[in-house]
Amino acid sequence: MDFDVVVIGSGPGGYVAAIRAAQLGKKVAIVEKAELGGICLNWGCIPTKALLRSAEVYELIKHSGNYGFQVENASIDFPKIIKRSRDVAGRLSKGVAFLMKKNKIETILGKATLTGKNAIEVELNEGGKRTVTAENFLIATGARARQIPGMEFDGKRVLSYKEAMVMKTLPPSIVVIGAGAIGVEFAYFFNSLGTDVTIVEMLPQVLPVEDEEVSRELEKSFKKQGIKIHTSTRVEQMEKGKKNVKLTLNKDGQTETLTAEYVLMAIGVQGNVEGIGLETVGIELENGWIKVNEFYQTSVPNIYAIGDIIGPPWLAHVASREGILAMEHLAGKEIIPLDYNSIPGCTYCHPQVASVGMTEKKAREAGYELKIGKFPIRANGKALGMGESEGFIKIIYDAKYGELLGCHIIGPEATEIITEVTLAKTVESTYLEVLETVHPHPTLSEIIMEATHAALGEPIHI
Repeated sequence: MDFDVVVIGSGPGGYVAAIRAAQLGKKVAIVEKAELGGICLNWGCIPTKALLRSAEVYELIKHSGNYGFQVENASIDFPKIIKRSRDVAGRLSKGVAFLMKKNKIETILGKATLTGKNAIEVELNEGGKRTVTAENFLIATGARARQIPGMEFDGKRVLSYKEAMVMKTLPPSIVVIGAGAIGVEFAYFFNSLGTDVTIVEMLPQVLPVEDEEVSRELEKSFKKQGIKIHTSTRVEQMEKGKKNVKLTLNKDGQTETLTAEYVLMAIGVQGNVEGIGLETVGIELENGWIKVNEFYQTSVPNIYAIGDIIGPPWLAHVASREGILAMEHLAGKEIIPLDYNSIPGCTYCHPQVASVGMTEKKAREAGYELKIGKFPIRANGKALGMGESEGFIKIIYDAKYGELLGCHIIGPEATEIITEVTLAKTVESTYLEVLETVHPHPTLSEIIMEATHAALGEPIHI
């Protein structure tokens, strides 16, 4: 065989898996048809955070008077905002190329198709074809934006996240269809820079996977920021014009029309399962995703699959961990299967949203008797010093044994603070360990301790 392991796809699951396999002594190659680093690094997680940072800076400038500064005539250089985002992504993509060389992983640029359980054919980007054989394969081809039939992207008026992050000019108005993480992040970005933004969501709340109280708080904040929101609303019809798009909405049988220069579709993703030879080798699918066992083996045992291609949660950090576990299993190491109940989720709008574990609703449905603690951000000294007062933390414990079941945060740096709770949950801490952990003051992380005090009925600072 040419290699011990060939990884198909170089996103945060694929390239991390390739590095781990190389560390374990395997001869490894990675095949990528586009940019090293995949969608997350080039068109998702990283460049969008660069865009959001620009929006945050502009928000600070607009409210600089609150901090004792007077800034007049601040203007937006939108092309420069976009360029900075692309530069950040480009730099990290080069970093992945360096890591491949450092770990002696051969990079093959082209499109791979399985021709047998031990072989692929690669249509090389530079022209020609190459047959590559391996003892094992790892499929990490990810997912792409899902479309509504009859309302497909055209790259002009109806955009996916890819087109939205490289627009040449700031759009005067945009309708965002879908209020998941991608939708609300873009809504915040464009609204902060002055675009007229409307969100349309089919389900009853924005961020449908989050705790209901958190979603209500975010909706309240977004409306205060000037974002218009339609929940429990379906898009029935779309008419594209030369200069705008007209949407027909339906809520509870009542219809209305919306018109905007652009529409951003953010209704989820579908797996990149086509054209890679799954049917040739008999790899089973389930609801459009590759079916795997707890060690990420497909129905063909020497072929593994990880990341978005195997279904939710569609998160970069999940793909990376799955890749490491898959390669350790392949190398014969004992592994502990991933606990998907301890996966943090993060949304980088303002205020930020982060969570881990069960929502209150799911915990009650599971039959737990609960101790729930809430603590408002406005009562945290560090937050007030930062000029941040929106949001709260909600932490959920099992009343019987003190088990940490879930935590939900909306507020400043929520996406950083959630790591403490995730670690506590991973090591099976109870509220006692959280309270016995001395938290530095003044910090935002104190809200974890304060909410835990509140859960036990002994709040300190509220």
